[in-house]
Amino acid sequence: MSADNQAACFGHGGNVYAWAREHGREPAVVLDYSANINPLGLAPGVRAAISKAVGEVIHYPDAGAVMLKAAISSYYQVNAECITAGNGAVELLYVLTHTLRPQRVLIPAPAFSEYERAARAAGAGIEYAYLSPANNFTLDVAGLSRRLTSIDMVFIGNPNNPTGTLLTVGQLEQILFAAAQSGTIVVVDESFMDFIPGDREYTCRPLLKQYDNLVILHSLTKFYAIPGLRLGFALTQPALTARLHAAKDPWNVNSLAQAAGVAALSDQEYQGRSREIVHYEKDVLYTGLKAIPGTTPLPPAVNYILIRIQQTAARVCQAMAERNILIRDCSNYPGLSPYYIRVAVKLSEQNEKLLTQLEQVLR
Repeated sequence: MSADNQAACFGHGGNVYAWAREHGREPAVVLDYSANINPLGLAPGVRAAISKAVGEVIHYPDAGAVMLKAAISSYYQVNAECITAGNGAVELLYVLTHTLRPQRVLIPAPAFSEYERAARAAGAGIEYAYLSPANNFTLDVAGLSRRLTSIDMVFIGNPNNPTGTLLTVGQLEQILFAAAQSGTIVVVDESFMDFIPGDREYTCRPLLKQYDNLVILHSLTKFYAIPGLRLGFALTQPALTARLHAAKDPWNVNSLAQAAGVAALSDQEYQGRSREIVHYEKDVLYTGLKAIPGTTPLPPAVNYILIRIQQTAARVCQAMAERNILIRDCSNYPGLSPYYIRVAVKLSEQNEKLLTQLEQVLR
């Protein structure tokens, strides 16, 4: 199997290098709407921190990630003993499932595909809680809670990817309470939470002290536009945190990523500007998508929009790729038909180009 065919098996967006090889072009010419990355790009302060840290690569990175954890602890108001730093949130997803070895895992569908991949890699059986397009893929909290009696682990994306739907902390606590009665681990993926202006209504972080069965995954890759570096963390009780530390590579977060994370979490100007711009542009893009005949976009909460179309996603994605625009074919998500695509939210000029080209393709 070729490298590109192997990569295709992962079924994710953002594979600009495979696209460039296939089309004989440079990655720089592509407009990548298939990956949900902050459109502001790399913050100047983060770029400077990475450059400054280059000289440190002659040493092993700090295995304890002490400065990074201190920055995470301060910014997110969590105990440092609850933090496991990772080479992206996905690495910690695999470390978690291989550490706990759940037998039965429940996943709302559609959801991020790595939940299932990580669980199956650890030997788990999968059950789906299918979300209905009739109510915009909103999770039935009571129905899911009733299913937990025979479940070892449940994954919940908040915001969910690819639907962009959000649960309040009150709704999540209903699930956590039911899960505590059945001994179920609740993994809440808050990887896109940083895009939410004022996340107090939605984040589970304040519940960490109360629920031993809560694990929060958080990516810094998306909001701070560093997918090529990989950086994320997990939050849970200190006892489980110690087990995750014992199971992972001791040098799993490289020196450049640690420096980038410390700088990123201190950049309040970038954080505020990012939330303001994405909040505005997502609404403008949503309005533009609704105006295109044959599209039914879901109301967005964060920096991506799921769209129901009348043509197959495969055909539309191919046609857009020929125009140097990558969008996400969502037909491989359990719970979605071949008629769904997802697009990221970018800046105004880029979004206008997307809308123009998509309207032409869908004619």
